[in-house]
Amino acid sequence: MQISSIDSPITNDPTTTYTHRKGGFTMNATLAVAIISMIAALTFYTIGVWSEKIQGVLKPWHLAFFWLGLVFDTLGTNRMFHIAGGVQLDVHGVTGLIAITLMFIHAMWASWVLYKKDENAARNFHKFSIMVWVIWLIPFVSGLALAMF
Repeated sequence: MQISSIDSPITNDPTTTYTHRKGGFTMNATLAVAIISMIAALTFYTIGVWSEKIQGVLKPWHLAFFWLGLVFDTLGTNRMFHIAGGVQLDVHGVTGLIAITLMFIHAMWASWVLYKKDENAARNFHKFSIMVWVIWLIPFVSGLALAMF
């Protein structure tokens, strides 16, 4: 395993550990990618869901944010699986699989609603969006809690 300071160039070696200059923390590159990806997923998905709710109708740019949230969630989840050695069948793992599945269904359904130009469905879509977002927060928050305790 290589140890580098954060001033060093980033490598593609997932076993590289990055150490803060003052020795405050160390972080594996795979974990860093996972964390950044999950924060990006939270950001994109939250913007998409709440913008849709506030604007009162599903728009194509909301759909783009749903898909970006799903892409980053999938990347982050993949990296977490790599770190954990596979799916863990605990509350976090099961709710995470449910959440990512719902995110996929949500993005597909939103795509279908916009493709069909169903104005009634587009106006009421936010109800499903918020439900999926709240369910998605369960594994996100439980993952933070597991990492801290």
